[in-house]
Amino acid sequence: MGKLIYVFMAAAAGLAMAVQGSLNALLGKVIGFLESTLVVHVLGTLILCFLLFVLHLGEGNWSQWQQAPWYAYLGGGLNVLIIFGVLFSISRLGVTNATNVIIVFQILTAVLIDHCGWFGVEKKPFRWWDILGIVLLGSAARILLK
Repeated sequence: MGKLIYVFMAAAAGLAMAVQGSLNALLGKVIGFLESTLVVHVLGTLILCFLLFVLHLGEGNWSQWQQAPWYAYLGGGLNVLIIFGVLFSISRLGVTNATNVIIVFQILTAVLIDHCGWFGVEKKPFRWWDILGIVLLGSAARILLK
C-alpha cells in the first residue's frame, strides 16, 4: 500500500482541481472573477474552521506558528492567484487547454524547486528525462491549444 495512498490523494486532488476550476469559472461568469475568488476562499475558510475548531481534526501545532520562516506564509496569497488564474483561464481557454498550460508550468516550476532545493525541499538534480518530459508536456499543450 505504501505510496499508493499518496498517489490516490494526488489523483483525487487533480480530479478535484479540474472540477473546482470549472465550478469557479461558472461562478465567475455569473458574479465576477474576483468576487468568485472571494466566495471560494470564504467558503473554504468556513469549512476549515469547522474541521479545526468543531471537529478538532488538526494536528494542534498552533503554538509553533513562529517557527516557520516568513515566506512559508506566502502560500495564502499565492492561493488567491491560483484560484483566480484557474477560473479566469478556464473561462477563456476551456478546461483542457487551461489545465494543460497550468500543468506544464507547475511541473516546470516543481523541477526548478527540486533542482535548487528551495523552500526546504531536498535538492534533486535535473535529469535528462525531466527536460524531455517538460518538452513533451509543452508540445502536447501546444497541440491541444490549436
